[in-house]
Amino acid sequence: MKLIEPTTEYCLQIKAYRKEFLDCGDSMDGTGGLRQFDDPEDWIDYLDRHKDPQRIPKGRVPSTQFIFVREEDNKIVGMIDIRHFLNEYLENFGGQIGYSVAPSERRKGYASQMLKAALLKCKELGIDNVLITCIDNNEGSRKTILANGGLYESTVYDPDEKVFLERYWIALSK
Repeated sequence: MKLIEPTTEYCLQIKAYRKEFLDCGDSMDGTGGLRQFDDPEDWIDYLDRHKDPQRIPKGRVPSTQFIFVREEDNKIVGMIDIRHFLNEYLENFGGQIGYSVAPSERRKGYASQMLKAALLKCKELGIDNVLITCIDNNEGSRKTILANGGLYESTVYDPDEKVFLERYWIALSK
């Protein structure tokens, strides 16, 4: 398994990943706004702008998007987005990491592996404590966070999304 930034080499797979989520009506957490883009190259350009603090839209923070690729067949099985720091919204609701696994690839342990790899990237970015949130009834995400050292802090209500979110912290300075 490898965690890499998306490139045009993966355009067909990115398109298929997006379609799989749209077809099943599932949320596309941690995909850096992929839902909005029919053309993967436009999405990759959008992601490049979000890494540069000078080019990000107001109210957003720099972030780095990764795809999680199974090396045996070079297939994208998941995506994860790391926000370099927290703004008010992220501190209250979104957290520093969002992730998803393709519906056809779930329950294979990929989320835990992907989060573990992303936490190493967070450490490289100088992030000592990572906030991750999940919807309160998402047992798979909760288990993934706990398996990676997440410590439960609280549950909050997000009025925009109309969901209860569990907040977890993972300390990386140890």
